[in-house]
Amino acid sequence: MKALVKYAKGPGNLEIREVEEPKVSGDLVKIRVVYAGICGSDLHTWAGEYASNKPPVTLGHEFSGIVEEVGPDVKELKVGDRVTSETTFKTCGKCIYCKNEEYNLCSSRQGLGTQADGGFAEYVINHEARIHKLPEKVSLLQASLTEPLACCVHGAMETSQVKPGETVLIFGPGAMGLLTGMVCKSQGAKVVIAGLTKDEKRFEVARTLGFDRIVDQMKEDLGTVMNEMTDGIGPDKIYECSGAIPALNRSFELIRKKGEVVQIGVFAKDINEVNVGIFFPKEIHYMGTRTQKPSAWRTSLKLMEEGLVHPEKVVTMITDLDNWEEGFTKSKNAEEVKVVIQVADTDEI
Repeated sequence: MKALVKYAKGPGNLEIREVEEPKVSGDLVKIRVVYAGICGSDLHTWAGEYASNKPPVTLGHEFSGIVEEVGPDVKELKVGDRVTSETTFKTCGKCIYCKNEEYNLCSSRQGLGTQADGGFAEYVINHEARIHKLPEKVSLLQASLTEPLACCVHGAMETSQVKPGETVLIFGPGAMGLLTGMVCKSQGAKVVIAGLTKDEKRFEVARTLGFDRIVDQMKEDLGTVMNEMTDGIGPDKIYECSGAIPALNRSFELIRKKGEVVQIGVFAKDINEVNVGIFFPKEIHYMGTRTQKPSAWRTSLKLMEEGLVHPEKVVTMITDLDNWEEGFTKSKNAEEVKVVIQVADTDEI
């Protein structure tokens, strides 16, 4: 079968290859991939900046598809079911985090698209317990964004708990920032999206999503905007989704005293200059949020089913597997908000 393989560490080293189709056994389920989204971590892997990736491995961890075959121990899923899959493939099953269904924190975790073969391929396998059958009202295209949406749900509703009436500032109008904004709006918060002039295409999408304010920081003073919206107190929560250190340091300046700054974006470097001196007088709560866990997947599918979030609206380009490099390049250059690769033909979107 055709697959997009990271075959060695370092910049590049990514190509379409013919590889063996995965085989089912036990509780494994084989999925025919229909849609697979390009993630920022895929771009970091392409650039040779993502240490967690263990080549040779097929990339892709945001996907949806149709059950093609099931192992003998599979109990609920059947051939033809429309599904999406969590990214966790293997854990130790013994640590305190595994016992609490916090697989994202297991030190032995292996994930699809990083340590196990992922969804930029015609077929992918995972264990039945990690696979979610789609509600009728959730399309395959929507479902291919369940993973990034679940990351945002985990960040905004689990690691942090956004509340009705709160004012939330989000740095980064890319897919993760817009999805986080959708989650916060679904919970009744006021949402401000901040970016730069180069983000104009992303702002265009943001304007269709009902956010309370969109700020180009090169044309408006963000501090003035936030002071006007919060009577000079500052936002209750800031979600840093850009992966840019200047945005993180600006978050510490703008957040209200005792407010929360949540790191969702991924930085290119592990060690960076951060203004920690402001922590003490403001008693800031700065927290990281690592990917997602099963509860976030269930919540994400429910939000989509109820029509409270529409992740498909951030998709601005759909291409095919052979044109992966164009999709990666346009994602890297912020020419598109979210690029999804269509692997298999379907009449459903």
